[in-house]
Amino acid sequence: MVKTLRESAKEMTAAATARLRHAGLRPTRQRVELASLLFKTCDRHVTAESLHDEVSDAGVKVSLATVYNTLHQFTQAGLLRQVIVDSSRSYFDTNTGDHQHFFLESEGMLIDIPGETIAVAGVPAPPPGLAVDRVDVVVRVRRS
Repeated sequence: MVKTLRESAKEMTAAATARLRHAGLRPTRQRVELASLLFKTCDRHVTAESLHDEVSDAGVKVSLATVYNTLHQFTQAGLLRQVIVDSSRSYFDTNTGDHQHFFLESEGMLIDIPGETIAVAGVPAPPPGLAVDRVDVVVRVRRS
């Protein structure tokens, strides 16, 4: 039997609600709407602005500030990973697993590098009482 749009939307909402609860977040209407859009497809990279445009196109009224706050809450809860490419631009990655990124600056696009294909050598020992959490690598590329 073919699912209707309404049934698919209900399933996406239920999945988003479950994901938020599992992460310890209260599933408010706005969080559920944003989570439904963020996690409806495979791994993706979004900026707050691109997600705000997407949510607006879907007819949902959410301020850009709410999108920023929600993305940061999702990151703190472990649902997203923030990738900072420069001092004025960061992306939010739905793939929280071990991997790095190529950054195509001319198009503002991040491309995943599988974790096993890159090795980072010479990471210094952290100061006493601290431990290395992770090392982020962003390889800047351009079209040849």
